[in-house]
Amino acid sequence: MAGTPQETHSHEILNPYEGAPLPDHLIPELAYTPEVERETAHLYERVKRVIPPIEWPGFAPYVKAINDLKKHRNAVVLAHNYMTPEIFHCVADVVGDSLQLAREAAKADADVIVQCGVHFMAETSKLLNPNKTVLIPDSNAGCSLAESITGADVRALREAYPGVPIVTYVNTSAEVKAECDICCTSSNAVKVVESMGTDRVILIPDEFLAKYVASKTDVQIITWKGHCEVHERFTAEELRAYREADPGVKIIAHPECPPDVIGESDFTGSTSGMIQWVQDNQPSKVLLVTECSMSDNVAVETPGVEFVRPCNLCPHMKRITLPKILDSLIFLKEEVTVPEDVAEPARRAVERMINLNN
Repeated sequence: MAGTPQETHSHEILNPYEGAPLPDHLIPELAYTPEVERETAHLYERVKRVIPPIEWPGFAPYVKAINDLKKHRNAVVLAHNYMTPEIFHCVADVVGDSLQLAREAAKADADVIVQCGVHFMAETSKLLNPNKTVLIPDSNAGCSLAESITGADVRALREAYPGVPIVTYVNTSAEVKAECDICCTSSNAVKVVESMGTDRVILIPDEFLAKYVASKTDVQIITWKGHCEVHERFTAEELRAYREADPGVKIIAHPECPPDVIGESDFTGSTSGMIQWVQDNQPSKVLLVTECSMSDNVAVETPGVEFVRPCNLCPHMKRITLPKILDSLIFLKEEVTVPEDVAEPARRAVERMINLNN
């Protein structure tokens, strides 16, 4: 009969890797064989709440091949909280928000770093690991925030506000970081701003994060009108409708959301802060006002919590897939480089943030 467990063993994926530049025993077959099923069973057990059984035979061969090749390449996979569960829970060695990934990139004991996130994250890994090979599975994985400002824009801000320190959200290009005094993430932005020791600070590029920080400090914040295309789509009206439908739901929001959305939320924090809040509070029902995949990833580790999913997806994060990660490891592509005249000042801005946090 169709759909029996025996038939899933014949599930095969068209193999594009015949003749790949690897020893024969490392060229993946990409078939869902009994061996693959057996060796990935512990991983599927972890994600079975969020990945239907019918989908696993398509993921498992890639999962096994990636994990095998990581050993051969001495590679580490860093995955942002917005990665899909089969990446986040099954092939990643380090997971977290931008700050956590930056820290781990700084001490990565590997020859190859595969950054499963967007391009500015891979650039940050390269800044902190100039002598290592840093790969991103799809170099077109961009970011609306990073694209909202350029190095020339930062130089213009310096001219307009002489003497005012410039803090850049880590969600920017290396070119922008190189023009700034220090980086921050959503989890440490208030601390970084106050560490400047001045009455005024320029905080770029996310306008909503800057307004959130301004509400938490006496420092005057000068903003830039950049937005995250995922978070800016949420509305306060939408959240009120969720509460009306279920008054018991807890709503937690990312600070990249508009101020009125934050005003309707029970808690606001970085992706790592949101995860910690759910783990600590174990609400019966929660709505994460952020990128959709994070709900799946948190659900794996909090089985007693029901997640309401207003599914706003980041099209850039979703460019990173298991086949592209495997491509990266087989062909060592797509390599990320940063010119040294940009890398040196950009590295300084990132390291100041990491050292401050430490």
